[in-house]
Amino acid sequence: MSASMLGQFFLSLSLLIVLHECGHFFPARWFKTRVEKFYLFFDPYFSLFKKKIGETEYGIGWLPLGGYVKISGMIDESMDKEQMKQEPQPWEFRSKKAWQRLIIMLGGVTVNFILGFLIFGLMFWYYGEEYLPIENAKFGIYADSLGQKLGFKTGDKILKVGDKTIERFEDRTVLKEIVFNGVKNVQVEREGQPLTLTFPENAVQMLTAFENKEKSIFTIPMPFAVDSVQKGKAAEKAGLKAGDKIIAFNEQPTPYYNDFQNYAQRFKN
Repeated sequence: MSASMLGQFFLSLSLLIVLHECGHFFPARWFKTRVEKFYLFFDPYFSLFKKKIGETEYGIGWLPLGGYVKISGMIDESMDKEQMKQEPQPWEFRSKKAWQRLIIMLGGVTVNFILGFLIFGLMFWYYGEEYLPIENAKFGIYADSLGQKLGFKTGDKILKVGDKTIERFEDRTVLKEIVFNGVKNVQVEREGQPLTLTFPENAVQMLTAFENKEKSIFTIPMPFAVDSVQKGKAAEKAGLKAGDKIIAFNEQPTPYYNDFQNYAQRFKN
């Protein structure tokens, strides 16, 4: 791990710890509970840095296994058993109402949940969701073995599943309609002609069978073209050049990269 990656890791870890502890710290202060310490990392025997501001000592420990806030009157945090023998003081955790204590205790977890929601929400907002509109699938579908058993053929263009027009190129939409909604047929365009395919009676059993759980019905057919060729390697010596389209492998037609992948499995060694 490089120094830069290590630095990023500790910075991210520190930020998460501080935010989590703030989830305890601010509710405690809101309910007028004394916070004796606020530490990033643990500080057994000594600390790397500490400074007292008001009633709270802020510091950085040397053991990067988390952080903590020491709240007066909270036995599981402060472990100050002598203090617990005395009468509860107004600024102590144990003198607060049950709902206030609950908010203080759950503050860290609540911050973690909100932070996770915000991070994934912002990522989704920034990157969006990528999908291929069904009308842009100009080569139609590449029917895998499971899809062929349902009646699909490579090159089919899906028009409707039952009476529903689908917008996205994804086989899970078809699977959901068959398994959960009991759809019995699909309308496709095959070789320029509309065609209605009726699924086999055992379509649901086929799709939900254990051995088929990782299989797809269809995928995007990818034309097989050479992007680049490494100098001095076997491909260059064989005469391949960037831009070449591979249409057969050992005289076996492979118009799509999917065909090549399936056929090449026979020659793993």
